[in-house]
Amino acid sequence: MGLQEIIQLIENFIWLLAGIGVFIVGMNFLSDALEKGAGSGMKKLLEKISNNRLSGVGIGAGVTAIIQSSGATTVMVIGLVNAGAMTLLQATPIIMGANIGTTVTGLLVALKNDYINMVMYFSAFVGVMMGFSSKEKFKFIGRVLCGLGMIFIGLNIMSSEQAFGNPQMEELFAKVFSVVDSPILLIIIGILLTALMQSSSASTGIVITMVGTGVMPLSLALFIILGANIGSCVTALLASIGANTNAKRVALIHFSFNVLGVLVFTIVLSVFKNQFVGLLSAIFPNDDPMSLQMRVSIFHVIFNVVTTCLLLPFTKLLVEFSCLVIKDKSPKGEVLSLKYVDDRLLATPSVAMGQCKKEIDYMIDLVRANIAKSFEAIDSGNQDYAEEIARNEAKIDFINNALTKYLIKLSNTAEEHDEKTIGAYFHVLNDLERIGDHAENFYDIGVEMKQKNLHFSEQATSELASMRASVSKMFDIAKASFETLDKKDLPELTSLEESVDEMKKTLTAKHFDRLRNGVCSVELVPYYTSIVTRLERVADHIVNVGYSIVNPTGSEKSV
Repeated sequence: MGLQEIIQLIENFIWLLAGIGVFIVGMNFLSDALEKGAGSGMKKLLEKISNNRLSGVGIGAGVTAIIQSSGATTVMVIGLVNAGAMTLLQATPIIMGANIGTTVTGLLVALKNDYINMVMYFSAFVGVMMGFSSKEKFKFIGRVLCGLGMIFIGLNIMSSEQAFGNPQMEELFAKVFSVVDSPILLIIIGILLTALMQSSSASTGIVITMVGTGVMPLSLALFIILGANIGSCVTALLASIGANTNAKRVALIHFSFNVLGVLVFTIVLSVFKNQFVGLLSAIFPNDDPMSLQMRVSIFHVIFNVVTTCLLLPFTKLLVEFSCLVIKDKSPKGEVLSLKYVDDRLLATPSVAMGQCKKEIDYMIDLVRANIAKSFEAIDSGNQDYAEEIARNEAKIDFINNALTKYLIKLSNTAEEHDEKTIGAYFHVLNDLERIGDHAENFYDIGVEMKQKNLHFSEQATSELASMRASVSKMFDIAKASFETLDKKDLPELTSLEESVDEMKKTLTAKHFDRLRNGVCSVELVPYYTSIVTRLERVADHIVNVGYSIVNPTGSEKSV
């Protein structure tokens, strides 16, 4: 090979790398835009998670088709499992479905022709122009169009005469693939290519383009596609680092699923490769670039659909295998952690927002439990709940601090319309933490009264029970309003809060009347007035929780 030919070959490789670069940037641009813009759609799909395997596959395929990234879906699932919002049995079919959803990209790439190319090139320009709009909706559409356009521009550069379409490149790759024709070696190439690019869609798109330009024969491309499916597990394996045991098991299930599928298809292709190639050629009989590309793309679809159908009945076995390989850690005492929230979900703000809401709901339950158990000490002197109250209070304080830090990170990636909700969550956390402190104070009062052998009169006990009943009802309304974002019961919440304010005045006056009449002991005065005052303050904080769905700072009543 002469110097001029070497220079020409280097130029061809530079063009090829440029095309791959533009293609990958377009893929990432499109995926990021869809992932961020279609957050509400993903949230609705994920809310339908159940133990039904087929619906799990559908959810996985749907989410991946929406965001154009099986890696992002897998990382999201790992985050949800790590946060305890999804079980391994629920996660496994979703992972299988994600593999099917990712084939949409391959079909999109295979549809490339001159007419579609021109439309997509123009869409890139339109997308850039729409990106200058001040409206977020137009910006989102612009990012999607720009990403699509860049994908096709990258594909066109790769398939042009300056890259794969050059006779020298065709000759070079023909020589390479005449030597590299071992199925195992081709699978390894597919694994490495995908692991390097961190995207099976990108590596599959390159292979489809190579087949379309005639650089790579279909019989060899099939094995690289198989390898690409194993390589796609690298993203999940990396995402599982630092996660809990179940999240690591999700990554192992994803890896095992793809390896088993590749093993089955490698055996089948080793025996019936010519028949398989003949079948794909019969489905798309023309030898034009689109037909050649569709053969690869359809094989990618067949592989993932058939593998899912074969392994879906064995979901429980895959879960049991992952539990056998990755065993539970020995308990070392309770380690405080957020129950529903995980940093991996920050990439999908709308999903992260939903998980934050679940975490706050859990915090509300902890606060209510502590209030109820602290009054056991006041009513009957029961001190058996000391450890449980202390444990719950530690969780309440931890959630308050950890979720506040998480919300700060989330505010950097969330959409503008979510900023108000994030602001409300900050205030709700603060209100709940203060209610938790009041619960501790109630318990301390009960303990101290028990030690001094002090008891409220029947009338005082009845009055406090009435006030607590009103506060308990306020808890019900505030929690329901927060969970459903329904404002219809807020007026009743306000009315109850006002009645609690009146109770404070009335009950305090009645208590001093009893004191003057000698019915009540003077030693009980500080305890009774403290309980009544703190219940009134708890009511104020509960109002803020309920009204947070309307105003980020809660009600306008000062606390």
